[in-house]
Amino acid sequence: MKYTRFPRYYFLKMMRLKGEPHELALGMAIGIFSAMLPILPFHIALAVALALFFKASKITAVIGCFASNPLNWYILYFMNYKIGTSIFGLSGDDKGFSSIMGHVFDSEGALEVITRLISSSGIIIAAFVIGGLLMGITASIPAYFIFLKAFSMIKEWRIKRRMKKDACIKKN
Repeated sequence: MKYTRFPRYYFLKMMRLKGEPHELALGMAIGIFSAMLPILPFHIALAVALALFFKASKITAVIGCFASNPLNWYILYFMNYKIGTSIFGLSGDDKGFSSIMGHVFDSEGALEVITRLISSSGIIIAAFVIGGLLMGITASIPAYFIFLKAFSMIKEWRIKRRMKKDACIKKN
């Protein structure tokens, strides 16, 4: 199997998404927003719920959730924690963060991690959530405009292709 087949397959699937560019881009922005939040097992559920509420594409909302993945969880959550602690004016010690991330990477169940997070301290939870909200807003606003442009270009390309195809059919 060629390695170029896999990315091409998903590129073509993105090209074939149905919907208006605004709906698709809004769904992607919602997915990216929820991916930045420290609610590890509930990213997709939140993204779909927000997509339903804002009448955005649920498929692109789920796709946008993959901005958070096992390769970057540590970085995202560390940034959430740092932003949150700087807003609350807390000390820069990373003991609380290290403890929580240790449980995440020890492959403990989601409920186990949540109960340890809740039992750790309310201010740590608040720091994670506030940091995640700020990162989500900061990432989702430019993502909306980038994907709006991309989906608009795809729509224009489809229209031109369809017009060309129709012109060829009328000729014959």
